[in-house]
Amino acid sequence: MPKTKFQGFIFGIIMSYAMAYGMEIYNIAIKEGFSLTIGGFSNMTNLVFFKALEEAAYMGLFVILFSNLWGNRIGAAISAKHCNPEQDNPYICQLLRQAGTVAIMCPTMSLVASILFNIIFAGAPLSQLPATWIGTILKNFPMAFFWNMFAAAPFTHWLFGKIFHTD
Repeated sequence: MPKTKFQGFIFGIIMSYAMAYGMEIYNIAIKEGFSLTIGGFSNMTNLVFFKALEEAAYMGLFVILFSNLWGNRIGAAISAKHCNPEQDNPYICQLLRQAGTVAIMCPTMSLVASILFNIIFAGAPLSQLPATWIGTILKNFPMAFFWNMFAAAPFTHWLFGKIFHTD
């Protein structure tokens, strides 16, 4: 885990882009129709991964911004309200912090995505934003939760440990 502000910044960048890239893969695969085919996501092509790189490049910046403004703070507050690492299992407290952060960041990033991809890029009427936003949260929350718990966070901890030689 990060011990300095610089390490925290690097950790945040890795986590932000790990989340952004995974979520972009998921959303592009849905947009390309892979979820509707026989075999579903197993039919994805490499093109999905390349398209996701492009979108993750700028969506990761939004993740960094909003996680630093409120996502990480509120996630930590949710964890602190329900878990004390001095008394409770620290790993459970870490998982609770991750879950709390996803609970804040998923609606935040779903709003960003709804505005960018539906209103600005696709020209949907602004009056449809509430419905689009809720639909985007419903689509993305399960993926964001499990992607964070089982892929992005473990990858971030592993890569951070390699960079800073932590145990």
